[in-house]
Amino acid sequence: MTVRRKTTRLAGEHRSVRVDTLAVEEPLELRVGGESLQVTMRTPGDDFDLAAGYLLAEGVITKPADIVSMRYCAGVDADGEQTYNLLDIALAADVPLPPKSAKRNTTVTSACGVCGKDSLEDVRTKAAWTVAEDDTTISADTLASLPDRLRRAQKIFDRTGGLHAAGLFTAAGDLITAKEDVGRHNAVDKVLGQALREGLVPLRGNVLAVSGRASFELVQKAVMAGIPALAAVSAPSSLAAELAEESGLTLAGFVREDTMNLYARPDRII
Repeated sequence: MTVRRKTTRLAGEHRSVRVDTLAVEEPLELRVGGESLQVTMRTPGDDFDLAAGYLLAEGVITKPADIVSMRYCAGVDADGEQTYNLLDIALAADVPLPPKSAKRNTTVTSACGVCGKDSLEDVRTKAAWTVAEDDTTISADTLASLPDRLRRAQKIFDRTGGLHAAGLFTAAGDLITAKEDVGRHNAVDKVLGQALREGLVPLRGNVLAVSGRASFELVQKAVMAGIPALAAVSAPSSLAAELAEESGLTLAGFVREDTMNLYARPDRII
């Protein structure tokens, strides 16, 4: 989703007024069982996928049947238009409500997905699948090609230059799905949520590619979805590398056409 806004452009001593295209950023509150779970700043679109992916990454759900329904609650702006900024989620009767560790104490900004957690240990949820046992191998050439393939899938970025992206690829480099969002963690949640709703989880034998850096949270999301490899355009954090090593996830950073750094499980890259 984009909007048009008048802007003043400076180029040397020349000043001109033009209309620019901006990516939309709006809040989305997720409620489960009538209780507020989190408020995240996101780019509207694929909200049901975002919600499903978030619940998967937090260990609340593992399959499509765990979600009974998702619907937008009534809410209008000053012009009387539906805001679509509050999503009510009903879980199956046998699915426990999200634990306290899954609830955000503050609004999650588009730059940081773990702000407001009780502690970092709360993020270390136990995955339903063990990625360390995944014997998938990926050619170095294929892995090196993923950032460019992901970039070609960024249609809104082409118009705004202001969105992150995440893409799910097969080990052969075929794109399964790609999502864009102002928040990198949201883009990943949208990818995982679509995969879960289509019955593809656990995502064994696949690769998650992300624009920018690889944080602890992104590695956690990949592990929780059963993805054995994560490729990032920039660097991982120290904690991301530690979690990847402990979990048996292949973590690649600074992925370029002819170079990359492998921070964990380099044996999968051939």
